[in-house]
Amino acid sequence: MGNELDTRLAGLIDRQAIADCLARFCRGMDRFDRDAYLSAFHADAEIAAGPFVGSAADCWDWAMPLHDQAQSLTHHVLLQSSIDVDGDTAHGETYYQFIGRNRDDSVIMAGGRYIDRFERRDGAWRIALRVNVIEWSVMPPAVAIPFADVPDIAANGVSARGREDPSYQRPLVNRRARQRPDAAL
Repeated sequence: MGNELDTRLAGLIDRQAIADCLARFCRGMDRFDRDAYLSAFHADAEIAAGPFVGSAADCWDWAMPLHDQAQSLTHHVLLQSSIDVDGDTAHGETYYQFIGRNRDDSVIMAGGRYIDRFERRDGAWRIALRVNVIEWSVMPPAVAIPFADVPDIAANGVSARGREDPSYQRPLVNRRARQRPDAAL
């Protein structure tokens, strides 16, 4: 029983390391954090995404100016993943949705799948090959950001592409006074 449990536990640890790798990719993209983004890929990784085919570093150099010019914010949202681990290699299929608020206040949404080959090298799981399969896109009408008119809404920081984003704050603290609005939503 111990051997089977150890094997299952090792598999769960591998899958969590791969999930963390996928999350670093998204965080890096959305926060414009090149180091976080590149930490998801091996140095010799290859990516095929839309018209781009090349290295992870070259993909960053190609994609980030496009996102910076076109969108004021982006969300790369990961959905379900199927991950098959076989020793130091794993293959994954992760559904995603991309949401961007364009600079003209319109919104773009797209979805598809990241199909990845992960490799564990020197104990670290990272992407060795990524194929981005884009399956749909839409531009729904934009609406105002809710609660933008609350006087102290930005006291804890505002969404930013970089280390000034509140998610980098350590330790995280609340700078807003406690309040409970009377009106129900």
